[in-house]
Amino acid sequence: MDEVTSETGTVGEQLRGAREREGITLEDVAARTRIPTRHLQSLEDGEWDKLPAPMYTIGFAKSYAGMVGLDRGAIGDALKLEMGAGALAARPEAQVFEPADPARVMPRWLVLLALVALVAVAAAFLWNRNRTLSADDSPVAEAEAPATAPAAAPGAAPAPAATAGGPVVITANEAAWIQVSERGGATLFQGELASGQSYEVPATATAPVLRTGRPQAIRISVGTADAPAVGEADRTVSNVSLLGPDLMRGPAATPAAPPASPAR
Repeated sequence: MDEVTSETGTVGEQLRGAREREGITLEDVAARTRIPTRHLQSLEDGEWDKLPAPMYTIGFAKSYAGMVGLDRGAIGDALKLEMGAGALAARPEAQVFEPADPARVMPRWLVLLALVALVAVAAAFLWNRNRTLSADDSPVAEAEAPATAPAAAPGAAPAPAATAGGPVVITANEAAWIQVSERGGATLFQGELASGQSYEVPATATAPVLRTGRPQAIRISVGTADAPAVGEADRTVSNVSLLGPDLMRGPAATPAAPPASPAR
């Protein structure tokens, strides 16, 4: 319990006198109260202009008084009068700074660890969000498989490629040269497809055929289904029908080229 003192003099003189009787230094008081030494010195010297706001200064003085055995309340009231802050007593006293107990203060390393964890969580959230947005932006070319087309009537013209099970798409697994043309007619496409590049046979083509020197480098799909390979690796194939039903039956079903007209 704080000792009630009958000392006279300023608050600073009372604090200094009690400290000297205890045989301790200002540095000892600073270490135990966690109040900067410069503020303790200003309290003893009555240099109010070097101290923070009155409410904090009063809190410092009370902590100092409690450590050296003086009455905390009496010292606080006396200091209010010395500082000309008597009006403060007439209103509810604001929360006064009291030095924190070092044992209850969160260690600095724990604060730093919490900040690092927070940054890591934020970075993981942003990375996952960007990956999700990238996936949403990727084009998806999946066509629903249409119902089986009815058989063509005898003698009817071949159905366009796009109606025989779905669109016919040639995709290069690696760089490959291809030529697509109407059988015995105009060339529809000729050139090299880069790896991953695709070419869709026009839906208006009536008897499209394929020529390529690297059958193993391409993949042909009819609608959502992949057709069998159209030839052996590194062997040139030509006149390969690109009609859906012919492709799905495999190379053996590819119609042969029409026979030449007999010479007259």
